[in-house]
Amino acid sequence: MSDAHNEQQSAIKTPKQLLAAVAGFFLLTVIGIILLVQFVTAQKLTGAGTDSQSPEAIAERLSPVANAGFTFKDASGPKVLQSGEAVYTATCVACHGAGMAGAPKFGDAGSWSARLAQGYDTVLKHAIEGLRAMPAKGGNPDLDDVEVARAVVYIANASGGKFKEPEVPAPAAAADGAAAPAQEATK
Repeated sequence: MSDAHNEQQSAIKTPKQLLAAVAGFFLLTVIGIILLVQFVTAQKLTGAGTDSQSPEAIAERLSPVANAGFTFKDASGPKVLQSGEAVYTATCVACHGAGMAGAPKFGDAGSWSARLAQGYDTVLKHAIEGLRAMPAKGGNPDLDDVEVARAVVYIANASGGKFKEPEVPAPAAAADGAAAPAQEATK
């Protein structure tokens, strides 16, 4: 048998090539270390010589996240009712603007005529409770029934309807406050 199978082939065949390969390896290692040190020290360090301990920088770090442009809504305050157009723009336009999932398109008198023939109360009931693919209140449970009614009137009137803008009920607190003096007078 021949020893031809046991011969190993290598890219390094001479001592000069071995010396060049070892030198190249060390050179690449040194360059890698230098680049790593540059990367780590390139960022501005905080501490002595920086303004990280100035009163302004400390106040900025300690300021509430809410000061970064968030708007708070007072849940206990009186609700400001939106107009029909605002409700349509914020909630209803997603489906009624393009006629998604069988929704009648805004301003299309032909697709709204059968619905408007059922009357205001039926259309409003369907808007508040939902019907087929339409969720209750258009998917926005935060809407008040008056806001939904305003949106129904806005959409229906733009599509050939002649519905009247709904009356806004008096606030419950004012009604309770007016009823209290009347009860005291009867005592």
